[in-house]
Amino acid sequence: MEENKFDVIVIGSGMSGGWAAKEFTEKGMKTLVLERGRQVEHIKDYPTTNKAPWEFEFRKKPSKETREEYPIQSQVYAFNEATKHFFASDKKHPYTYPPDKPFRWIKGFQTGGKSLTWWRQSYRLSKMDFEANGKDGQGVDWPVRYKDIAPWYDYVEEYIGVSGQNEGLEQLPDGKFLKPMELNCVEEHLKKTLDQDFDGRALTIGRAAHLTERHNERGPCQYRNMCETGCPFSGYFSSVSVTLPAAQKTGNMTFKPHAIVHSIIYDEKQGKATGVRVINAETKKTTEYFARVIFLCASTLPSTQIMLNSTSDYFPNGIGNSSGTLGRHLMDHYSIESRAMIAGFEDGYYNGHRPNGIYIPRFQNLKDKEEDYFRGFAYQGGASRIGWQLGNYIEGIGAEFKDKLRKPGPWSISLGGYGECLPYYDNKVELHPEIKDEWGMPILHISCELKENEKKIMKAMKAHGAEILEKAGGIDIQHSEPEDWIFGDGIHEMGTARMGKDPKTSVLNKWNACHDVPNLFVTDGSFMTSSGCQNPSLTYMAFTARAANYAVEQMKKGIL
Repeated sequence: MEENKFDVIVIGSGMSGGWAAKEFTEKGMKTLVLERGRQVEHIKDYPTTNKAPWEFEFRKKPSKETREEYPIQSQVYAFNEATKHFFASDKKHPYTYPPDKPFRWIKGFQTGGKSLTWWRQSYRLSKMDFEANGKDGQGVDWPVRYKDIAPWYDYVEEYIGVSGQNEGLEQLPDGKFLKPMELNCVEEHLKKTLDQDFDGRALTIGRAAHLTERHNERGPCQYRNMCETGCPFSGYFSSVSVTLPAAQKTGNMTFKPHAIVHSIIYDEKQGKATGVRVINAETKKTTEYFARVIFLCASTLPSTQIMLNSTSDYFPNGIGNSSGTLGRHLMDHYSIESRAMIAGFEDGYYNGHRPNGIYIPRFQNLKDKEEDYFRGFAYQGGASRIGWQLGNYIEGIGAEFKDKLRKPGPWSISLGGYGECLPYYDNKVELHPEIKDEWGMPILHISCELKENEKKIMKAMKAHGAEILEKAGGIDIQHSEPEDWIFGDGIHEMGTARMGKDPKTSVLNKWNACHDVPNLFVTDGSFMTSSGCQNPSLTYMAFTARAANYAVEQMKKGIL
C-alpha cells in the first residue's frame, strides 16, 4: 500500500531518533517515526510540571504501590511520584540476568524517550578518546577521528543550546557554548584549591543542555530544577520540545506511537533492508512499512533486541551480524561518590535551584599510563546548603522548629566519579531462549560485569576524591562502595553494535551504516566503539546528524 511507503523510517523518538527525524524531514524526505510507547506532546502532557513537593501525598517519594510497579526504575535519581509517568513499568517490560550479575535497565517508553529525564550533561569525546582503542589495544580502532566529528558537535551544540565555559583542555574539547551558569562560593573555593595544590586538575561548571539565555525561540531556564517533570519553558533540550516539533513543522513527518518494531525486513536479492514489521502495542495487530533507508534509534538495548530478532536465512543470528559481535561489548559508566561537609562559608548562599553541577575533567593517563589501569575517569558533583530538608535531621516542634527551617543548613560537597568501561566481548545482551513479552517477542537476557581494570579505577576514584576534599578542608569525608554500584546505574548503556574498520570485528562502518546492510543505520548508543568517561548523549546526536546527512547524499545519488 502506498500509504505504508516512505523515504525513511526512523525507529525511536528520543535523543537520536528526534535528530534523525529533524534532519531527514528538513531535507525533504518523507519520514515515518515509530515510537513503541505513548504519545507525549510538549507542555500538554507534563501533568506535574507546576506542582510543588508538598502537593504530593508523600512529598514526591514513591508509594508502596509505585515501588511494586517500578522496583528497578524507582532506583534512579530522576524517578519519583512527579516523574513516574516518564518511566516504563518494570512489571510490563521484564528482562533477565544471571543471579551473580545484576543489571538495572532504566527505560522510558514514550515520545522523547529518556530525553525527557536525562541529566543534560553535554561533553565531547576528545581526540584522545577516538584514538585510545587503536593505541592501547583495548577494543577495535574507531573508524573516525575527532576532526571528522568536530563540525557535527558544533552543529548540534549551536542548535540545542549548551551552556558552559571553554577551558582549552585537550581531553575536554571546547565547544559552541551559551554563557555559563555560575559556581557558588564553595565550588569557587574547590576550584582555587585544585589550581593551587594540584597539577593538571581543572574544575569547570557543567556543560549542560540548558539555556542561560533565550535561544532559537526557547527558554531561558528558570532555575526551578524540575526538569524531569518536563519543562514548559523549553529551557532544556528534549526531542519533545525541540527536534520533533521542528520535524513536524516541515509537513514531512508521519508519527506513529504505540508502534513496537518486531523486526527489520531484509531482501536477500537486493542485499538491503526494505522495511519493518510493527506490532500495535494496544491491538497487537501487525503492519509492515517500507522505506529506502532505515535509521535504528530505539536506544542501545531495544535496538539490539530488534536486530537480534530480525532473522532470516541470510542472517540466522540477527540482521547485520556476520561478525558475531552484535549484542557484545556492552558498556556503561560507573561511579564512586565522595562526600564531605565544608565549614567556614556560613555567610554565603545562592539564588534559585541551579539544574547543573561542576565537572572535573579526566586527569589520569593523559599522555602515558601513569596509573596502573587503562583510561580513566572524571568527576561530577557540586556544593550546596541543606535547605528545608534540614527538618529530616533536627528535632523540634512548633514555632521554634519552623524558625530553624527558615535558616540554611551547613554546606556539603560531593564528587561522583564517572569511569570509562572497556569493551569486553563477554559483556553481552541476547534474546532469552524461552521467555517472551506480551507481544510475542523474546525478552532480553543481559549478562555483564565490571572487570579488573574498572575495579582499579574505582579504587582510584575513591583515593583521589578523598585527597581533593581533604585539601579543600572537607570534614567527615564519606564514600560509596563499589558494591553499591550495579551495572546499568550509569544509564549510559552502549556498544552492542559497534563501529569499526573491519566487518569481521564490528557491525557498523564509519557512517553508522551496517557493513552487511548498507541502508540500515544505527545511531543510538549501540554504535559506540569505546565509552570514554564523558556523558555520551551529545555524541549520539552529533553522529546521528552526520549519518543522516550522509544518507541523504547517497539517496540523491541513487546509491541508497
